[in-house]
Amino acid sequence: MSIINTLPNLFLSSAHSCSYLPERIANTLFVDPRFPITTEMLWEFNRHGFRRSGNLIYRPHCEGCRSCVPVRIPVATFASSRGQRRTADRNADVTVTAKPPLFDEEHFALFLRYQDARHPGGTMANPDPSTFLRFLVGGQVETTFFEFRQDSALIGVAVVDHLSDGLSAVYTFYDPMLAHRGLGTYAVLWQIQESLRQNLPYLYLGYWVKESPKMSYKIRFQPLEAYQSGLWAPIQV
Repeated sequence: MSIINTLPNLFLSSAHSCSYLPERIANTLFVDPRFPITTEMLWEFNRHGFRRSGNLIYRPHCEGCRSCVPVRIPVATFASSRGQRRTADRNADVTVTAKPPLFDEEHFALFLRYQDARHPGGTMANPDPSTFLRFLVGGQVETTFFEFRQDSALIGVAVVDHLSDGLSAVYTFYDPMLAHRGLGTYAVLWQIQESLRQNLPYLYLGYWVKESPKMSYKIRFQPLEAYQSGLWAPIQV
């Protein structure tokens, strides 16, 4: 029997402004944070469209709206577009190094610059070091901070969870002054290759929101599967 069906500690948040579509009201389904979640439980929740933010395991559950669609890339059949191949070529000089999920002043400074440029006034504006780590790291799963460097300069960090059937792209932040590199796209392309290297079938990308410009880019990674009505199936585009 599915863990989702046997776990009673699920709660629905009060109504709040949607972080993806600000004109809409949202509700979030979440697991009681006091409940001892095992790694296997987190994997199961992930396969049912939930996500992790720190120690919180959640899924949008909004009345009359299903715009937030969990998506994943079946990496063995991924076919890069011409634009994605150009992005990979532009970043051929980037080296990637795995780091443990610990506080690092250089990571934190880059995160602050990224937030100021991309999400001013957002929920993670002006965090302190402990808030930064609580946002990115949870105790239920193995997490890696992948550093992206050009020569010695840190230009990006991809925070990735290791699941039984794939990698999960938790959060990526990068130098906002290097928009021409397309580091957000490059980080996904690199994670696809890393999933293949680890013989994992999927890269989980979180939620695709067609109406949100900041989230709509995910549809450009094809083929792409969506979790809807209890099943994963290809998105028809």
